[in-house]
Amino acid sequence: MPAAGACRPTESSSYQPGADQVSRVVDAMNDVMMHDVTNPPLAARFFAYATLAGYETLSHSDSTLRPLLRRLNQYPSIPTPTVTNYNPQLAALLAMLETAGRLQPSGRNLDSCRTSLLDDSRKKGMPDDILTGSQKVAKTIADAVVRYARQDGYNRLSDYPRYTPTKGEGYWYPTPPAFLSAVEPHFGQIRPFLIDSAGTYTPRPPTVFSTNKQSAFYRQMADVCRAGQTLTSDQKASAQFWDCNPFAVQDAGHLQIGLKKMSPGAHWMAIAGAACRRQRASFSRTLQVHTVLAMTLMDAFICCWAEKYRSNRIRPETVIRQYIDPDWKPLLQTPPFPEYVSGHSVISGASAEVLTHFFGDNLAYTDSTEIGFGLAPRRFTSFRQAAQEAGLSRFYGGIHFNDSVTEGLNEGQRIGEYVVATRLVK
Repeated sequence: MPAAGACRPTESSSYQPGADQVSRVVDAMNDVMMHDVTNPPLAARFFAYATLAGYETLSHSDSTLRPLLRRLNQYPSIPTPTVTNYNPQLAALLAMLETAGRLQPSGRNLDSCRTSLLDDSRKKGMPDDILTGSQKVAKTIADAVVRYARQDGYNRLSDYPRYTPTKGEGYWYPTPPAFLSAVEPHFGQIRPFLIDSAGTYTPRPPTVFSTNKQSAFYRQMADVCRAGQTLTSDQKASAQFWDCNPFAVQDAGHLQIGLKKMSPGAHWMAIAGAACRRQRASFSRTLQVHTVLAMTLMDAFICCWAEKYRSNRIRPETVIRQYIDPDWKPLLQTPPFPEYVSGHSVISGASAEVLTHFFGDNLAYTDSTEIGFGLAPRRFTSFRQAAQEAGLSRFYGGIHFNDSVTEGLNEGQRIGEYVVATRLVK
């Protein structure tokens, strides 16, 4: 809610950018992320700060959006715009693009989206002084949010020593075909938005590594191996649908070809956009949904990544080849980071709780997110059912053990429940 005496925007134009424009900006950001091969945790960070800038911009003129001061960790007081001639919706979209453009490596590729938004607004009757004022407001808010982003500790991660895989049985080691280095080994140490720290929500310890054929771990290993040899067509389709590997590598003779896809977080942001469109959510509600979901995704990745590099567990592909079948291959390409817990399970469990809060637990929908990658749509009865399938798909894909999926979903659910309980959302 604006502070007493704060300037309110002048509504001198009947044109207002529609709620669908929020997804348009998110989609443009995702296109740049795929171009840059942005890893999953970092993608969530970009979404979170960009949508936060949009939320802050709109909140100065929309009392339905709750203030974030003292609700987010170390959150500063964001300056109130002094410009009066601006359009709140356009300014929010421009603030998102301004923030993303300055945080994403190839952020300048977002300039075309920004130009298109301004041109559309001008053609539909928005006066030049409103366009200029909206850009000024967007820059003011983006400046403050980018400063906040640069204080979360991510920029210091490059100063840490290069990660070296731990030697010994049961520990993670890079997997074929590219044997890529570990992704974001220190991401769990950056500042979260809502939870106290990465250790606030931790799963139960993973099943203890053992090569004893009577042990719980060996049984889990055998389950993954056996499942990979007996998958049904629907199980294969599920695994491929939720693959969301930003950079898979495919052998082609003497060459290796990179195959780019959207990240798991981007998939859930797309689901959120589709739900908002289906429910005909207002601009402010749509922006709120995306902002809360994006911050939840980042906090969930922080918790998950801290556990991955704490438990540092071996991947099924490595251990099955060593102890059961040297020729075994998973359906999906194994991602380059430790196994426990399943990242997709954690962020799906968290996302489902947040979206269920906004839209209810009985919103049946068709997810067409992966059509662009040649994958058929899938039908779900609720967000929670989608999260369960997303988690189980990692087992079908041969890249996670059962306990990693189960505990990941449980951890994600608890994080999502906490976000809802903070009363950040109405």
